[in-house]
Amino acid sequence: MDDVGRGDGSGRRVSPDDADDTGTRILHVDMDAFYASVEVLHDPALAGKPLIVGGMEGRGVVSSASYEARRYGVRSAMGVAQALRLCPQAIVVVPHFERYSALSRQVMGIFQEITPLVEPLSIDEAFLDVSGARRLWGSPGEIARMLRARVLAETGLVCSVGVAATKHVAKIASTMSKPDGLLIVSEPETAPFLAALPVRALWGVGPKAAEALEARGIRLVSDILASPQRVIERALGPTGGERVWLLAHGQDPREVETERVEKSIGHEETFLHDIADRATLRSELRRLADRVAGRLRGGGWEARTISLKLRYADFTTLSRASTLAEPTDVGQRIGDVAIGLFDELELAQPVRLIGVRAEKLRPGGGAALTLWDDDEDWRRVDAALDDARDRFGGGAVTRASVLGPRRDVNALPTNPRLPRE
Repeated sequence: MDDVGRGDGSGRRVSPDDADDTGTRILHVDMDAFYASVEVLHDPALAGKPLIVGGMEGRGVVSSASYEARRYGVRSAMGVAQALRLCPQAIVVVPHFERYSALSRQVMGIFQEITPLVEPLSIDEAFLDVSGARRLWGSPGEIARMLRARVLAETGLVCSVGVAATKHVAKIASTMSKPDGLLIVSEPETAPFLAALPVRALWGVGPKAAEALEARGIRLVSDILASPQRVIERALGPTGGERVWLLAHGQDPREVETERVEKSIGHEETFLHDIADRATLRSELRRLADRVAGRLRGGGWEARTISLKLRYADFTTLSRASTLAEPTDVGQRIGDVAIGLFDELELAQPVRLIGVRAEKLRPGGGAALTLWDDDEDWRRVDAALDDARDRFGGGAVTRASVLGPRRDVNALPTNPRLPRE
C-alpha cells in the first residue's frame, strides 16, 4: 500500500479523539517498522537514528528500515549498498528473527485478549473483528485506542491502526496513519474516502494493472466510479475488473478468518560473493530445503509443489517449479526436488541469490497410510533435527553435508509468519 503514502510518514492522516466510528467493526493493526523497532528496544542507543536491518555486507538486502532512514528513500528489499548510498549515516544491524518472533507472539496475544476474531496476516500485522467485543471494551474507535496503548505499555512497540467497515478500507486507513497513528473511516464516510484515492491504493491493483487503468485516463477511484464496469473489466480482465469495481464501490465481503491459510513457505539467501560452483550451490539448496521443511512441520503443513529461485550476478532471475505426486514435509525430498530443478538449469554465470519455496500447502497428515513409507528413515532424521533445534536453537545442528562457513548475508524467511501453536 505504499502508493497511498511514500512509506516514510509523509502525508500521514490521523483521526481526532471524537472521530465518528459509525458502522465500523474491522481493525487492521500494523506494527511500525517492526524489525527496526525491535532492534531499538534491544539497543535504546539506536533510537531516533537512521537504522537499516539487513545484511552487514554490501551484498545484503534491507529487511526493514526506521522512519529516519525511510525519509532518505530507503525501502525494504532494496540492496544495503544502495540504501547506504541514499543514507550514508545509516546504522546497519543484522536481523534477529528470534527476537521478532517472540515479540510478535506477545503482540498477537494482546489481540487475542481483546477479541478471538484475529486474522494474522504476517509476523507484524493482523485484522481484528471487534463487533462482538463492544459490550466489554466499547466502540471500535475506543477499542483501537485501548489496543494501541496496551501494545505500547506491554511491549514498548508502536503500532498504527485503521478502523473501518471492511478489511480493505481498514488496511488502507492503517497505512495512511503511519507511523504511530489511528485513522477511522466510518461507514458513511467510506465512499468519499475511497473516491479521492489513486487507483493504485486499491487491493490487487499492482503496477501493471494501474498502468492499464491509467492508460485509459482512470487515475483516481472516482474515475472508476464514473466508468462503466465493462471498461474496468476490459482493462483488468473479468475477474480482476469485477473485484476492483466492487472495492471502488466500498464492497468487500471478506470476513476475518481466524484459521490462517498459508499460501507458501520459503527461504532464500543472497550470497556475500557470487558462487559459480555447482556443488556449493547444491549444498546451499539442501540447507534451505531443511529450513523450509522445518517450518512446514512447525506449522503443520505439507507441500505439493516445490519451486526454485535463482538470480545470476547480472540480476537476471529464473524460477522453476515441480509438483509432487504426494505432498511432503520431508527435508530430503524437498531438497532432492530443488536440486533436480537446479540441475536442469545452465549455469550461465555466477549466482547471486538462491531460494527454495514450498507451495500448494495443505494440512499435514492427510495422505492415506501406506504399508511402505519411502521417507521413513528421513522422517527420523527430521525428527532428530527438530528436537535438537527446539532444545539448542535454530543454528545449533545441521547436516554434515552442508557444514561450512556461512555464505549468505540475509537468510530470513521470504514470508516470515509464526508457526502454529
